[in-house]
Amino acid sequence: MITLKGLAMGAADVVPGVSGGTIAFITGIYEELIESINRVNLEALRTLKKDGLKAAWDYINGWFFVSLFVGIGISIASLAKGISWLLVNEPVLLWSFFFGLVFASIFFVGKQVKKWGLPPVVSFILGAVIAYWITILPASGANSALWYILLSGSIAICAMILPGISGSFILVLLGSYAVVLEAIHERNLVIIAVFGVGAVVGLLSFARVLKVMFAKYHDLTIALLSGFLLGSLNKIWPWKRVDEVMVKHAGEVDEEIVNVVERTVLPSDFTTPEVLNGEVVGQVTADPQLWMAIGLAVGGAILIFALEKFGSSSEVNPE
Repeated sequence: MITLKGLAMGAADVVPGVSGGTIAFITGIYEELIESINRVNLEALRTLKKDGLKAAWDYINGWFFVSLFVGIGISIASLAKGISWLLVNEPVLLWSFFFGLVFASIFFVGKQVKKWGLPPVVSFILGAVIAYWITILPASGANSALWYILLSGSIAICAMILPGISGSFILVLLGSYAVVLEAIHERNLVIIAVFGVGAVVGLLSFARVLKVMFAKYHDLTIALLSGFLLGSLNKIWPWKRVDEVMVKHAGEVDEEIVNVVERTVLPSDFTTPEVLNGEVVGQVTADPQLWMAIGLAVGGAILIFALEKFGSSSEVNPE
């Protein structure tokens, strides 16, 4: 069952703007994920030294990690190409599906608040404002300094485990998206290693913060995360006007155009950009595919009902 949930998380992580943390929350494994990450600590090393590998493995909930990451890996490997094709060729339909999915998620995350009152409502509004503000921030210029890559890795991984906030989108805002992708493409092991170290440090540190928040301020934390989902809807709204793009691997066979600066528009104002030499030089009126988009959004919402029911069912042995 954990592997199947990992499959769903991997599918979400493939899409820039959608967080695998959202799926983890919906399927009921979010708090277990945070708790398991927190167990990767010095106590795990002491347990390994004192009681052996099996005891340390059990302490960190090792089979949970294996099952989850196997699912995520399979999903990314099998779906990345197809979803990338949809992002280029059918972006409205793909974003519509995820819009419905995230919109329905707000209600299922929010219902985990044990008692709604003024403090949770304020926390919910604050989360929505923060997430919306993040979606409209201008992207920073590229910065390949190693200290900045380390910082970017730490921040992006924190965003990745937060429902509603995409780690890849945060990298775009920080100006590190192109640098990291280029490093992967060119097999620049120094940048990849520094980014990886930053991601590990950020993940272990932020997981501890979340653990404390869940333990001491459960309802406020859930309300805040629900607000993140609401505010993030601006990023995954299906109809966008693209004002600035970035060209990955220019002049090569795998050249790809990535949207960097977008703004939300009504379906009636939907356009696609004309790109010349890596710059947007005009806009072309495009078919908003309104009814198909609505149908897929409803389908995404229905899927959330299914995932929520699936996630609330009794756990079985992941092996």
